[in-house]
Amino acid sequence: MKCIIVDDEPLAREEMQALIRDVSNVEVLGTFSNALTAMDFLKGNEVDLIFLDIEMPMVTGLEFAATLSRQVLTVFTTAYPQYAFKSYELDAIDYLLKPIDKSRLEKTISKAEIYKRLLSDETEKNVVEANTGDFLIIKSDRRFYRLNFNDIRFIEGLKDYVVIHTGHQKLITAMNLKTIHQKVAQQLFLRVSKSYVVNINYIDSFDHRNIYLGDTEIPIGEVYRKDFFRTYSGGALNPDE
Repeated sequence: MKCIIVDDEPLAREEMQALIRDVSNVEVLGTFSNALTAMDFLKGNEVDLIFLDIEMPMVTGLEFAATLSRQVLTVFTTAYPQYAFKSYELDAIDYLLKPIDKSRLEKTISKAEIYKRLLSDETEKNVVEANTGDFLIIKSDRRFYRLNFNDIRFIEGLKDYVVIHTGHQKLITAMNLKTIHQKVAQQLFLRVSKSYVVNINYIDSFDHRNIYLGDTEIPIGEVYRKDFFRTYSGGALNPDE
């Protein structure tokens, strides 16, 4: 896997490069102090993964990420946890807080390798149509899984793939959120934001901004809020009140 590091702090670039050097199957093609020089590099080089700082001069990491191809995986690296939600809105695959722990980085790279395989196989059919109305079969990491609708807590969309969350596992498959939402029971699953579809049977509580599934907090998108309140409450609740 080929990666680059973009960070305006020289020491941060050196430390990240040293950590990555200890991880197999990852090659650092270059390090850059700002987004503009990284953009120039990407014009002539293929990169799988970018480790990207957020607070940088001229062009921020968030602004840079918004310009990237959907085939380039992004991991934000920053000392500021308040950017986490915004980073996932930009379809980053992970968010690493500085100082970065080696074991945490290894997990991120393992995740990136899975996503890369899924993106390279995206022309394959990743959902096998079920012959009943209560389950679907998906392909994830070269294996097929049968998932009962009742076991799926929520589905998270990231770029051209989705993460299906059950009570005991997460399965990643190459598909967009709109497609998989059409394949599950519409009366059971609600689209609540650009990035999430939720099984209503797992909703413990909600407010005007978030839905709570146990310890999991899922934001409600502005354009989806009214429809969620109307559908989930049977028209009894008004999101504007």
